Amino acid sequence: MAVATCLWFDREAEAAARFYVGLIADSAIEHVQPAPGPWPGGAAGDPILVRFRLGGQSFQALNGGRPADYGTAASISVACADQAEIDRLWAALTAGGGREIACGWLNDRWGVPWQIFPEALPRLLADPDPAVAARVFAAMQTMVRLDLAALERAAAG
Repeated sequence: MAVATCLWFDREAEAAARFYVGLIADSAIEHVQPAPGPWPGGAAGDPILVRFRLGGQSFQALNGGRPADYGTAASISVACADQAEIDRLWAALTAGGGREIACGWLNDRWGVPWQIFPEALPRLLADPDPAVAARVFAAMQTMVRLDLAALERAAAG
């Protein structure tokens, strides 16, 4: 049995998948499936399904012929080693029409929701001292793009 998250696109599945794999280590396009015949969003031979890996996780990008509405019920979550990685991904994913949301969440130019956060955040939020966790949580809630140094300052008090 194979499990993969499937992302719906109007016609830009391959472009989105290629963009994503260029951002994240241990990522690759595995297969581009051309449509065997005409479909509501395109013609025979157009890419209809792209299988790819992001950070070792399996994904599919499907051209469905109409724009998707992802809402916020699911997102691609990326734990970043440092602020430079957070900043690099944030800039790339919000470029070209992406939208910042809050607390490390954004939508990329295709409307796909992402969470970009420091690897340290879960540890800081689970600190055995409830006052530390509360300060980190309160600081995080004031941020759009997460600031690791500010979160660590909040933890230190």
